[in-house]
Amino acid sequence: MFEIFGIPSQALFGQLLIGLINGSFYALLSLGLAVIFGMLNIINFSHGAQYMMGAFAAYLLLAHTGLNYWFALVLAPLVVGAFGIAVERLLLRWIYRLDHLYGLLLTFGLALIIEGVTRNYYGSAGLPYAMPEALRGGQNLGFMFLPNYRAWVIVASLTVCLATWFVIERTRLGAYLRAATENPTLVNAFGINVPMMITLTYGFGVALAAFAGVMAAPIYNVSPQMGSELIIVVFAVVVIGGMGSILGAILTGFGLGVIEGLTKVFFPEASNTVIFVIMAIVLLVRPAGLFGRRV
Repeated sequence: MFEIFGIPSQALFGQLLIGLINGSFYALLSLGLAVIFGMLNIINFSHGAQYMMGAFAAYLLLAHTGLNYWFALVLAPLVVGAFGIAVERLLLRWIYRLDHLYGLLLTFGLALIIEGVTRNYYGSAGLPYAMPEALRGGQNLGFMFLPNYRAWVIVASLTVCLATWFVIERTRLGAYLRAATENPTLVNAFGINVPMMITLTYGFGVALAAFAGVMAAPIYNVSPQMGSELIIVVFAVVVIGGMGSILGAILTGFGLGVIEGLTKVFFPEASNTVIFVIMAIVLLVRPAGLFGRRV
């Protein structure tokens, strides 16, 4: 074992790994928020609750149907995404023309309801979720031990984030989505069903949160509070990257996860606040965020 800046290499790389894992969840969740805000112009405060619903969906699929992690990774985002579509059609569609505050209050209330109902049925204690057999164990890299499941989380998150960015920024579907954001009346005139596109976009953003929840289930206990504990940090990530910026959500999510991990090594007392300090500095220097567009 060697040292870097007086820090044992195993401790340093271990915290970097934790930072990348946290960054993976930050990136996925902030990406979902960016997609929803960019298309619907709504600040989705229920995103943390939908992340928690993904984890609980995986737990219930295993407990009641015997479906393992891999089935849950596909089914849970679909189920929670369908729930998101129902929310958009029944509630959110009525407040698009109103101030952002109405959407924030509505989704915040929805988050409280989801968390309260879940806590009523399953309590506040965390529920364990078994790690998939194929991803148990790890690799000895010499300078650190890399758990297989942690490596999978990072790779899967990065793949989904980059695929989402490619679809939105480099395909015709993404061009339609961006055009519908800027001028929905014109896009609708070309025969494109803009309301349906908006509904599916919200469902996709919710499904991203549920996907992150399924991947988090084997690492953290499945509990009603797991979303509320994370959503404030994720909103800070979105603000730093720029509201509605897809690339900003991805790069800022992974970057801040790494910075948070390194802070735990060199200045542990600041690890819980470093992201909010960065947010304050960014808002002073560039209020639109690092990748956001000035209005």
